[in-house]
Amino acid sequence: MGIRSTRSRGRDAGLQAAAAAACCALLLTLTACGETAHQGPPATKHQPATAAPDQNTGTARLPIPRGKGSRVADDFNGDGHRDLVLNDLVKGPDDLHGDDAGIGVVYGGARGQGLVPGARQLLSPTEYAAPTKGQLPALFDAEASCDLDEDGFTDLVVSTDPPYDGQGQPPVPLQLIFGSPKGLAGRAVTLRIPARARFGNDWPDQPVCGDFDGDGAMDLVVHASGSRISYLRGPFSRKGSPRAAGTPLAAPGNVPVGPSVDVNRDGYDDVLVRATASGDSASSLVLGGPAGPTRTGVVFPAGSSVAFGRFGKGGGTDAAIGSSTGIALRYDVPGALRGNLSAPGTSVDSGDFDGDGLSELVVVADRLQIFKGRTKGLSAASAASAVTVAPDAQGSPQLLAVADFDGDKRADLVVRTYRGETEDTVTVFSGRKSGLVAAEPDVTFSTAEFLGESA
Repeated sequence: MGIRSTRSRGRDAGLQAAAAAACCALLLTLTACGETAHQGPPATKHQPATAAPDQNTGTARLPIPRGKGSRVADDFNGDGHRDLVLNDLVKGPDDLHGDDAGIGVVYGGARGQGLVPGARQLLSPTEYAAPTKGQLPALFDAEASCDLDEDGFTDLVVSTDPPYDGQGQPPVPLQLIFGSPKGLAGRAVTLRIPARARFGNDWPDQPVCGDFDGDGAMDLVVHASGSRISYLRGPFSRKGSPRAAGTPLAAPGNVPVGPSVDVNRDGYDDVLVRATASGDSASSLVLGGPAGPTRTGVVFPAGSSVAFGRFGKGGGTDAAIGSSTGIALRYDVPGALRGNLSAPGTSVDSGDFDGDGLSELVVVADRLQIFKGRTKGLSAASAASAVTVAPDAQGSPQLLAVADFDGDKRADLVVRTYRGETEDTVTVFSGRKSGLVAAEPDVTFSTAEFLGESA
């Protein structure tokens, strides 16, 4: 899944709605199973990496493990373990009206350990951002991550707010911070988008990583305007330049949305493109090929977000389109098998929490629900075998990530509870062979632990 931020320009409406509501405590309830769950011995419960932190002292800082490079996604220090990126860090009580604190990174530990809150890094604009015309940005949000320079260390694409007088094309707001054996290191460089690869006077943002031309190097697709997207072919230099970039490609929209996925399994990543950045809008899958993402493959109904996975029915990739009225299902894309879920969801995601080869669907509206993947496809009844994260009187949870952080080949669930500008809780629920996710969080911490820290 892609990196989530609640402040970036042109953000998807589903994420905005989830973040705006994210201000409550979590209540976890396991409901009765409507079908037999995946059988197997009870999973060994991981011990929490830290108890709920003291907001004043936090968890003791630990060294970032040094790696040698890997092909694991979101592995900035190359040690073979996935890391977590956090936007919208809480602020100190004396800094409520200050600039963006920056981006938080929590690094993964040894296999089976998962995220280690003590091994953390604060990427502040002051220390990491590249200045534009001598001015450092006030906004610093993580947008996408992939190994752009092919050195075995994941790099981070960041959105900023460079100065702009409103005349002509705005400057490029995207910057790159490169991974290294000690994690993300060095001052960012501005992404270089050649003039021929730009169109119109929109901000060139909304970056999506993927190998769209099948050559093994990671590329970037970014927003242009006028139903066009800019395709930047990788690998990228340490100065932020792509290997090649042509004129913007025609598309059924101009708002690319990550993460990319090879839906038809032809060796080329495909990218979802929305007609508009906000509200329920139509979206289309643009298929990759030797020349990049150039062909419209399938058009989806209007919705606020789309998740891909293998939910059941057929052996291909399925899609779930979330909206405020319900979930539209498309099986074996671009096949004709269809379905619906009556549960509304402004944001959807997917992951195989129990390791049975089928994806679960995570739906976020005023609460967070998980629908179990089944060979017969998703149904309202399949929610009976899921953990439901329900709101209290104050609001709803915010989904941060669905990914395998402990290396057990099962997805884990990362949820944030936002209780105001100075207080939050991030909880990690591990996937389990004996069920979907652990009933209790294995890791709990607060983004307040980044306050006052430097890299």
